[in-house]
Amino acid sequence: MTTVLHLQPFTLVKTIVFIFLLTGAYSCKKDKSTDESCQKWEYEGVTGPDHWMSLCDDYAECSGIFQSPVNLTAALPDPALKAIAFNYSDLETEIEFNGHTIEFETKKGNCTLNLNGTSYKLQQFHFHTHSEHAVDGTFAGMEMHLVHEDAAGNRVVVGVLFEEGAENAFLSRFMDHLPNKTTTKHSSSDEYNPAEVFPSNRSYFTYPGSLTTPPCTQNVIWFVLENPVEASAEQIGVFEATMHENFRPVRPLQERAIRHFEE
Repeated sequence: MTTVLHLQPFTLVKTIVFIFLLTGAYSCKKDKSTDESCQKWEYEGVTGPDHWMSLCDDYAECSGIFQSPVNLTAALPDPALKAIAFNYSDLETEIEFNGHTIEFETKKGNCTLNLNGTSYKLQQFHFHTHSEHAVDGTFAGMEMHLVHEDAAGNRVVVGVLFEEGAENAFLSRFMDHLPNKTTTKHSSSDEYNPAEVFPSNRSYFTYPGSLTTPPCTQNVIWFVLENPVEASAEQIGVFEATMHENFRPVRPLQERAIRHFEE
């Protein structure tokens, strides 16, 4: 089952922003290969977020005007928005630590969502501690990003916020298998469905933005689910012990509107 989301912003300027992104005018088909001479980026110090754009030419978009994450505040209700219906199927387990985040590979599966008649396939999902997006200035303990791409390389990313509370059943099945080194990878025929992590109420915030890591490509439509899910302090701590504080500080909103769908 798929749902077409009709994105109709409030002003001409914001309409142009969305058309610019949705037509791929702000992106190439795929991110170009990063120059091997590029300095390795990190989350602090002289190679941290404030310096990403100067580490190499391929990271120039990190200083762009449509950057993510942002503080999700003053969201405008938009009755034209529709619920997201995820067409997700079961996947086999494949997890790695890439040096910055714990990432679940999903390319072999067939998990998709539909946006304005275009199918976006789930490529991977990963985690940040603490959350990268804030809601009215408040950060959650962790954030999960489900990264989808269409055939042209344009992206839809769905963000799920985790707050400290009860043990999370979805995460529990993986906690003993999370790699903590880049040289190890966990693969298993055990199947799971990523949709199991979503909250029962899928109200969301949406805005045009970018990848939150280099090359910071500005071809992303963001859907951040408003209602957080719970995870225990121990579960969040296990992720943080490996990934550390792998969040990019919020970026200026500029002329973008944050729109809100209430389920």
